[in-house]
Amino acid sequence: MAGKFDLYTDKAGEYRFRLKAGNGQVILASEGYKQKSSATNGIDSVKSNALNDGRYERKETKAGKYMFNLKASNGQVIGTSESYESAAARDNGIESVKKNAPDAAVDDQTG
Repeated sequence: MAGKFDLYTDKAGEYRFRLKAGNGQVILASEGYKQKSSATNGIDSVKSNALNDGRYERKETKAGKYMFNLKASNGQVIGTSESYESAAARDNGIESVKKNAPDAAVDDQTG
């Protein structure tokens, strides 16, 4: 199964998206957006930036876990990963975004 973006509204009424790998695991999540069009622009930005390795900010959390942000060309964060136990697992997550995001369909759950 191919990866997909879920577009949804959160409890605060903001629009968000998450990228899921083919196995259903969430590999990237967005911030909240006030406008649906802003969230769909965010999805387009993930798709267009996913293959550029220089757009990934690799980080270590204070708790000693590993995560990454995907940034747009203007430096704004467009997606954040979950926390991983190792740098290698985080890097596998980045590779999964590169593999899944460019051709992922959008499942609009906003009604």
